[in-house]
Amino acid sequence: MNWWLPHNFAQKHKNLKQRQRVIRALRDYFAGQDFDEVETNILQVCPVMDTHIHAFGTELRGVDRQPKAQLYLHTSPEFAMKKLMVAGVERLYQICHVFRNCEGSSRHSPEFTMLEWYRAGADYTDIMVDCEGLLRHVAKNCGITEFKYKESACDPFADFERLSVCAAFDHYAGIDLSAHLEDRESFRKAVSALGLHTAEDDGWDDLFFRVMDAKIGPYLGMDRPTFLYDYPVSMASLSRRKKEDPRFAERFELYVCGIELANAFSELTDADEQRKRFTEEMDQKEKLYGEHYPADEDFLHALEYGLSESGGIALGVDRLVMLVCGEENIRGILWEEMGGS
Repeated sequence: MNWWLPHNFAQKHKNLKQRQRVIRALRDYFAGQDFDEVETNILQVCPVMDTHIHAFGTELRGVDRQPKAQLYLHTSPEFAMKKLMVAGVERLYQICHVFRNCEGSSRHSPEFTMLEWYRAGADYTDIMVDCEGLLRHVAKNCGITEFKYKESACDPFADFERLSVCAAFDHYAGIDLSAHLEDRESFRKAVSALGLHTAEDDGWDDLFFRVMDAKIGPYLGMDRPTFLYDYPVSMASLSRRKKEDPRFAERFELYVCGIELANAFSELTDADEQRKRFTEEMDQKEKLYGEHYPADEDFLHALEYGLSESGGIALGVDRLVMLVCGEENIRGILWEEMGGS
């Protein structure tokens, strides 16, 4: 074997073939659903509206080499795709590279491939149906009957589980989440009672994620995929509130073999509410991380012009390929990492 080839070259080559099948299956599925494939700009004025997601920045320079503006590599193509929806594209999807700083683990890469799609006249329950059809289509076209991760297996042809966040906290952690939505200190005591570390300066989000990571997420999507739905509204900056209970938002995450595969919303279309949430998210980001991104005014103006009721989702393609290949580390399916260890 040539000195520059890694010891697992044969397996990576095999995984590359499956990756190609996955990408073809994704495009085939959306073609059958009459979606338009789009390709939007990677450089954005505002890279993200989430407190805990961090972007890579760069300076735009003029011909005189002097800085003209601060731009960012997108963490998601969401803002640009929603502008296209306002312009009249009612069904659209995109497969693209996205970039997130401060991320790197067996399931995370700072640069990874994202699939996003949006439907006008839809909500998050319609996107759930899309997910069911998409995962089954991928499995069929890749010649597999189940997704695998470590010792776990998940059957995409079984009925998908639908589990609310409150029900998951009750079942897996014995916590009545709805009783702690406005009371960080009572929530901290409930989390501490589980034997999990807490600190006086923990934010509500910190406590939520600590329970999710330790007690809930790793157990979802076993045997069959799980939709974890209806998140507290503070955990869904781009999602509309539930009419039945505005403390919660119409958001779900899709889990397969304990891996969070996708994140979806019934999209927030109220420009004033969106601006308010953006300000709150950026104030919190500044407080926690010393970062503050400018608002995407074109996106907010587009919402003012009018975004129809719609549903949308972001799905991690690399994680999907991991599950198809049965890989335990995301680097096992990233061809650009081939020369690494």
